[in-house]
Amino acid sequence: MANHPNTNRFTRLLPGDTDKTFIGGVPFTAATPQSAVEQTLNLVRSRPSGGTDIHLLNVYSVALATKDPQFARCVQNAAINLPDGKPVAAVSLLFGNRLKQVRGPAFFEDVISAGRHDNIRHFLLGSTPDTLSALEQSLLKKYPGALIVGTLSPPFRDLTDTERTEQDATIRNTGADIVWVGLGTPKQDYETRRLAEAGFTAAAVGAAFDFSAGRKLMAPKIIQTLGLEWLHRLISEPKRLWRRYLWGNTTFVLLILRKLARR
Repeated sequence: MANHPNTNRFTRLLPGDTDKTFIGGVPFTAATPQSAVEQTLNLVRSRPSGGTDIHLLNVYSVALATKDPQFARCVQNAAINLPDGKPVAAVSLLFGNRLKQVRGPAFFEDVISAGRHDNIRHFLLGSTPDTLSALEQSLLKKYPGALIVGTLSPPFRDLTDTERTEQDATIRNTGADIVWVGLGTPKQDYETRRLAEAGFTAAAVGAAFDFSAGRKLMAPKIIQTLGLEWLHRLISEPKRLWRRYLWGNTTFVLLILRKLARR
């Protein structure tokens, strides 16, 4: 199931392209965790001739889109944006919509698990070589028969044109059906969009690599249910994340309050 590069025709993941829920100018597609997985597999089975980019976006992503025009264009032009953060799904209720949270780590593993039936081929792009090695071992242990056809840890800098061409050739030569991108926001979203423009089906899944590899601990179920996974991550990595969550959460709350005030 090879993808075909050099095309600008994008394949949509879910039905109802005109039925979007806009939060902070970001168009989200409604799906349940189960339907998102099944529609992703249907997309791959259909062997699309164009590329598709799938983005799992949270509160920080929405806040960033209000301040960064380049990132806003990236996600506004994306084929599919799914609400990774529960707060994003929850606030949709205030405006008459009912988005369901599609958690990146669960979506990632569920597609890999369900894809075994059709021998879906997966490529893992991002993180460090050690994490990728642990991730591949973990996935194959949990989902025997899963086809991880390649992994690549790119440099922590912008690639040259030559390096980018070589990277794409490496992915294409594996025959990957879907490229999973874990490079951190917003870098992973730019890369996922670029891969779609090159004809690949790609999904930006945030910290899913670290969670699935066992490098980071998942929040307890009660924390997930309450929509406080961000707090769990903040407590786990305060030095790295406090600025991001302080700015992102504040910007998001102010955005929603302004929107409510205009109603």
